[in-house]
Amino acid sequence: MSALAVGWVGIAALFALLAIRVPIGAALALVSIVGITVMTNHVAALGIVSALPFTFIGDWSLTAIPMFLLMGFVAANTGLTAGAFDLMRLLLRRVPGGLASASVAACGLFAAASGSSIATTAAMSRIAVPEMLRAGYRPSLATGVVTASGTLGSLIPPSILMVLYGIFTEQSIGQLFIAGIVPGILSALIYIAMITVRAVLDPSLAPADRADRVAPGELGRLILAVWPFPLLIVGVLGGIFGGYFTPTEAGAVGAFLACTIAALRGQLTRAALSAAVRQTVVATASIFFLSIGAIMFTRFMGLSGVPDQLADAMLSISTEPLVVIAMIAVLFIVLGMVIDSIGLMLLTLPVLLPVLEAANVDLIWFGIIVIKLLEIGLVTPPVGLNLYVMHSALSGKVRLGEILRGTTWFLAMDLVTLVLLILVPGLTLALPALMRG
Repeated sequence: MSALAVGWVGIAALFALLAIRVPIGAALALVSIVGITVMTNHVAALGIVSALPFTFIGDWSLTAIPMFLLMGFVAANTGLTAGAFDLMRLLLRRVPGGLASASVAACGLFAAASGSSIATTAAMSRIAVPEMLRAGYRPSLATGVVTASGTLGSLIPPSILMVLYGIFTEQSIGQLFIAGIVPGILSALIYIAMITVRAVLDPSLAPADRADRVAPGELGRLILAVWPFPLLIVGVLGGIFGGYFTPTEAGAVGAFLACTIAALRGQLTRAALSAAVRQTVVATASIFFLSIGAIMFTRFMGLSGVPDQLADAMLSISTEPLVVIAMIAVLFIVLGMVIDSIGLMLLTLPVLLPVLEAANVDLIWFGIIVIKLLEIGLVTPPVGLNLYVMHSALSGKVRLGEILRGTTWFLAMDLVTLVLLILVPGLTLALPALMRG
């Protein structure tokens, strides 16, 4: 059997393993080991198994992942997120659907401090959704807005997905971080615009906030309560963009700042810190396990020649970057229904990178598009993780079908944002170009 045939059989075997719910990391590693053994010999396969994981995990850039995760989990477990929603609620109280719009803004703020979509959804589901339900908001909107807005954690820097993408594609993580700012803000603004229009057309969807009067000093109190967010954002992103430290070092700075702020506020209890560390270890281990499988699959694909054949096939249809991006977008949307976001990105990059390089696609621009596509996957059944995080956080008080119905509106807005990012590359590339200049 030729190496090319082994590669395609390996891909078919991989999807068969995923269909029977074998963990993605294990499936990637197993297929890679068997495939390399068939194409070469068992000695070469064992050499890769013994050397490649150690070499990959020893990459200094990967230390950013546990540090950014720790920053987010400390913020969530010590209550640093509560003030953001209250402040946004006050500022947007006169806007139709103000509580829902406040949830979008608060999710964006927390996303900038956590880098994790799931952490953002889990934290805000316990803060914002009960408030909207008490105010008479329709359950589909109350849950849908937080489920969808939680995905902003992937797009607004710092982002774990950006770190992984940058490492696998050898792109600047700092450039990716700054490239995600405008698309992240654009996504939030499109969400808010949709909420406002729907609330005006159907006032029963989101009853007006009756709290017209604000207690004296309330705004000042809330601004003081939310000060950790600007400090974390300025400390982490400002340090990166100012050249004071690298994105890798920024993870440690962010974790240190989150712990320091929580300690100064008297919220860094032993229980909270223990929970944050435990969650960080579990999440990091999961990501690294997936990454090891993906790096082995990359080596397997390189030996098989499948990526080159796929590149030739796709480029025979068109060499226009927009057409290539459109074909890849359809692939991601379909696969995103059945594969989780990190697994999908690490599974497809080894196959798609030759296509992108041959079509002269800017990999920073493509990275933001990929992350937007992965955000869509986070709210697309049957594997949309944010849907289940929301359902679990509410202990089943709102039916999963109701959550999905509310999220559909935001999914449509995500597609609008995606089209804008594809048709107007400047939305993504203007700030990185300014940074380089």
